[in-house]
Amino acid sequence: MGDRIQKIISASGLMSRRAAEAAIAAGRVTHNGRTATVGESARPDDEILVDGEALPRQEEKLYILLNKPRGVVTTLHDEKGRRNVSALVNMDGARLYPVGRLDMDSEGLLLMTNDGAFANRVMHPSHEVDKTYLVWVKGGELDRASQILAGPMEIDGHPIRPASVEIKERFPDGGVLEITIHEGRNRQIRKMCAQAGLSVTRLVRVAEGGVRLGGLKSGCWRKLTPEEIDMLLGEGER
Repeated sequence: MGDRIQKIISASGLMSRRAAEAAIAAGRVTHNGRTATVGESARPDDEILVDGEALPRQEEKLYILLNKPRGVVTTLHDEKGRRNVSALVNMDGARLYPVGRLDMDSEGLLLMTNDGAFANRVMHPSHEVDKTYLVWVKGGELDRASQILAGPMEIDGHPIRPASVEIKERFPDGGVLEITIHEGRNRQIRKMCAQAGLSVTRLVRVAEGGVRLGGLKSGCWRKLTPEEIDMLLGEGER
């Protein structure tokens, strides 16, 4: 199976999909040596010419899941010289950008990519990609705090949707909570816990949009599978 030829032309960055359809309809596009038609399927490695010229060569799209360690900043460059996530992912010169953030004291699942459209869609508030964290906390009464966390709250003056909260472990002075949120505001989990009378001692993101950290070791990374990319996009078409 391939993609529609106008989609391949658009993805090359040469022109918009609508302009590509117009070019095909005008007979300006050939597909493997013959005049193309709007809607026909093609593969990216097929010969597609527009006005006799090959499509611009595109950088390979890369999608990475990194287990960010504590103490590493989610940026490509840090003015304070602190260790940053770009030092952990070596992709033969490919420049990957974080999709969202994890603060320096947090750890766990961090997506990275060179596909700007993918990053924008995953981060857009309307897409509402759920994020799940394991949170080690101290202080407060866990059952009461969990009820507060699962109820209506405001963070920095903005209302947020109720979180899903499960108590995973109990300690004499605290415990471990699993918290799933639907937004991604700055230090949201820490601010939510503070409102519930809890202090956070460790914070690990373990899932995002159906993609799970699993047993990936701290500081290590792997490529996302096509199925995981589809889950993050919330659709069958990548």
